[in-house]
Amino acid sequence: MNVLALGLWALQQDDAAAGAIAAFGILFFLFILIFALGLYAFVAVCLMKIADKLSIPDSWWAWVPILNILLLVKMSGKPMWWVVLFFLPVANLVAAILVFVAILEALKKPPLFVIGFFIPILNLILLGYLAFGD
Repeated sequence: MNVLALGLWALQQDDAAAGAIAAFGILFFLFILIFALGLYAFVAVCLMKIADKLSIPDSWWAWVPILNILLLVKMSGKPMWWVVLFFLPVANLVAAILVFVAILEALKKPPLFVIGFFIPILNLILLGYLAFGD
């Protein structure tokens, strides 16, 4: 008997266990959903604040997928066709680095900060610093 069949057999034997597993799954999904929405909201607010600092109109684009990429390109001063580069493998990494360096230079921050955008957790701290710092 394989593990899946054994697990299904165990669930059939005990409805309380099945209910507990289902409840755990739902709660876990809700936790992940709320966490992801909070993270999305944080990044959108930070991008809006950075766009406002750079006097970029339409900072609300930070809340809309794809438009937020347009906003990043606009903040960097690169041509709008650069948005296409964000959808091409490997080219998207190069474009992201160049866009973030241009944004850092516009904010008068060291270009080496771009390394922080590619390190998990540090990228969120750096984004908050750029948005809410002086």
